Amino acid sequence: MLLIRRLVDRRRAYTALLLPGEPPRVFPTSDHEHARILQIYKQDRPYEGIVNDFTELPDAPAPAPRGGSKAR
Repeated sequence: MLLIRRLVDRRRAYTALLLPGEPPRVFPTSDHEHARILQIYKQDRPYEGIVNDFTELPDAPAPAPRGGSKAR
């Protein structure tokens, strides 16, 4: 699975391409360049055998409650 992330610091903005088992590829980009990268890589419909944003996955179990406040 390819992850594309926008990273911004005080001076510059970057696009990071992350693949499992590979070092991250981070390079400076403008907002326009980052949007174009997303346009190129974003999948626009479901594809057989590909898990993407359009894939219907079974509901994941709800996470267990953490600590929190106790009833008095």
